[in-house]
Amino acid sequence: MKLRDYPGVSSFEDNRGKLRYRYRRKGYAIYLHGEPGSEQFEAEYAAARGSVGPRSRGPQPKAGTINALCASYYGSAEFLALRDSTKRNYRASIEPFREKHGNKPFAQLERRHIKAEIAKLASTPAQANKLLKRLRQLLNYAVEMEWLKVNPAMGVKPMRAEGGFAEWPEGLIAQFESHWPIGTRQRLALDLLLYTGQRRSDVVLMARANIREGAIRVLQVKTGAPLWIPIHPRLAESIAAASPSGLYLMMTEYGRPFSAAGFGNWFREQCKAAGIERGYSAHGLRKAAGRRLADAGCTAHQVMAVLGHRSLSEATRYTKGADQRRNAEAAIARLGTGDERNLSSAVGNLSSNAPNSLE
Repeated sequence: MKLRDYPGVSSFEDNRGKLRYRYRRKGYAIYLHGEPGSEQFEAEYAAARGSVGPRSRGPQPKAGTINALCASYYGSAEFLALRDSTKRNYRASIEPFREKHGNKPFAQLERRHIKAEIAKLASTPAQANKLLKRLRQLLNYAVEMEWLKVNPAMGVKPMRAEGGFAEWPEGLIAQFESHWPIGTRQRLALDLLLYTGQRRSDVVLMARANIREGAIRVLQVKTGAPLWIPIHPRLAESIAAASPSGLYLMMTEYGRPFSAAGFGNWFREQCKAAGIERGYSAHGLRKAAGRRLADAGCTAHQVMAVLGHRSLSEATRYTKGADQRRNAEAAIARLGTGDERNLSSAVGNLSSNAPNSLE
């Protein structure tokens, strides 16, 4: 492709001798990356001209606006490399923000504006924090493109979110198992979630062909991480008893593969039938699996190996609580009856010697 195919674009050599490209229009100039004709160059040129895609002939968002930035980001190599499910999740957070503020110039965004948007979602901290993450990525892209010098979303503190997906306690697991015995599809679903610790998007793709040498191989949809997970005896029993006949271990009643969302909705109905209150989902069993691994004495790295976490901090959430309990039990056990009496006496002496009022 030649530069004449890109009206407004000129080339020059920078002080290091590198050939660079710049798009100019009245009152506006921007650097373009990649070579003319490349996917990256096309996406950036389209955004600079205010279009929603390469050579778009439809309505064009104004250059320099949040609309134009989003269009460029969606056409970037970074975004296009994401999995389709991840793209949908990103858009789900970005688009409501874009609909409200799309015609505003992103160069005028300040930290106080970001904080105000996050504050509007205070009733749903998880959604607020998702929006903050997406805005950081979107504005980081603007910084990398040299459209911004500083990312105004950096330094904005996420909201404190309690809980998230509810972790299944052992009592509820037993209740589900009692209602749905070995041999049912419902029990197989529970055991696949609980004894592999995988997300529903991974469970629906598990097939007999993935089982080899007493283990099941998983390629995580979310992370792309390949995992090799030994099959627990109880899971092996459940698979054998359910005798799944389709390509995948979990199939619908019509003999078709589940979608991740469809499986989640179906599993929720099976929980309801077992008397499990609303709020306990398939993902909560992934948390229960992590807790069981930690309680069994697994290290954070071992938990990571099963659940497929990408950072040690994620796995440490499970082992930290288990370590605290074990250490506390060991500490109290070491006191013994004699030490316990001495400790009580010491506490009593401290109390009796304490001043009655502040001076």
